[in-house]
Amino acid sequence: MAEYLASIFGTEKDKVNCSFYFKIGACRHGDRCSRLHNKPTFSQTIVLLNLYRNPQNTAQTADGSHCHVSDVEVQEHYDNFFEEVFTELQEKYGEIEEMNVCDNLGDHLVGNVYVKFRREEDAERAVAELNNRWFNGQAVHAELSPVTDFRESCCRQYEMGECTRGGFCNFMHLRPISQNLRRQLYGRGPRRRSPPRFHTGHRPQERNHRHSPDHRHGRF
Repeated sequence: MAEYLASIFGTEKDKVNCSFYFKIGACRHGDRCSRLHNKPTFSQTIVLLNLYRNPQNTAQTADGSHCHVSDVEVQEHYDNFFEEVFTELQEKYGEIEEMNVCDNLGDHLVGNVYVKFRREEDAERAVAELNNRWFNGQAVHAELSPVTDFRESCCRQYEMGECTRGGFCNFMHLRPISQNLRRQLYGRGPRRRSPPRFHTGHRPQERNHRHSPDHRHGRF
């Protein structure tokens, strides 16, 4: 029996533990889920919840109407965001093996930034310190994530351009960075450093930004 339970842990056959939380570190049901979300006590991976804001989803004019943002502008905006966060975290906490950003629209995944460090100790320290920091005027919410193999977390149909669920798919739609930036960050290319937007400070106790409408829509 023990071997059987171990073999189905985190799968759809597991009636006790949530398979979505095990695979992607998030669940659309949140605390209302009927299955357990086993949050790790140690992991190489952290998640920064709802940190990235896609300007195509949020840009508005002064009268509230939607403002068009080109694909080129969005990619430049995203590359700048990715480089800033990656560089800041690696220089302060330790070597990063992989960083991924969700382009989903569901509240539990939108803008989530997953950072896999080489060492578990670095991830633990990052979570402890980042929860006392701010990014572009908003409190950062960081936690350890069970995700270590992003191949199991990603939507394969999205990668092939065939996902019919769009932004509300329950598997990760990972937004790619430009090839030049990938070589720069993961290779040996020179890095340019932009001014950090992470700031140390105290999180207001009464505010839960994960459920704030302003936090779900609009960039920090």
